[in-house]
Amino acid sequence: MRELDDAGTRSVVAIRRLQAAYGDAVTRQAWDDVVALFEPTATVHIDTRTREPFTLDGPTAVAAFIERSLEGFVFFEFAILNATVDLEDEARARGRVYICELRHDHAGEWTQAYGLYRDHYTRTDGDWRIAGRRYTSLARTGPRIESFGVPEDD
Repeated sequence: MRELDDAGTRSVVAIRRLQAAYGDAVTRQAWDDVVALFEPTATVHIDTRTREPFTLDGPTAVAAFIERSLEGFVFFEFAILNATVDLEDEARARGRVYICELRHDHAGEWTQAYGLYRDHYTRTDGDWRIAGRRYTSLARTGPRIESFGVPEDD
């Protein structure tokens, strides 16, 4: 891990705030806020490990997908378990965000889903945004418990 100067430290803090803002916006189901955290050209690749992987193009598609996915729950909370940020330069960075979703469905079942975001971030006009994301499911609890392991880095 390299030493950060003041500008690098400010960038890391800004990206950590971006990661937290995403979790907050998803938990609040504030879809306009979710959209604002992504670059307009961002793509999100999703691998749940239980169906064919797929890609969402653009922040509106991302927010709409999450909104549809949460319709089955009466309670949903997005929790960040751990996160990293690695600066590439003054306008690009990568990060990993390990997450847990706490969920209560309409039938009364409580479940948890664990996953990993492998993110690309860009700084445009002074603001950091998510430029790309690869989501991989790591484990789920519920009627069945499934564990998939951590994927290899790209």
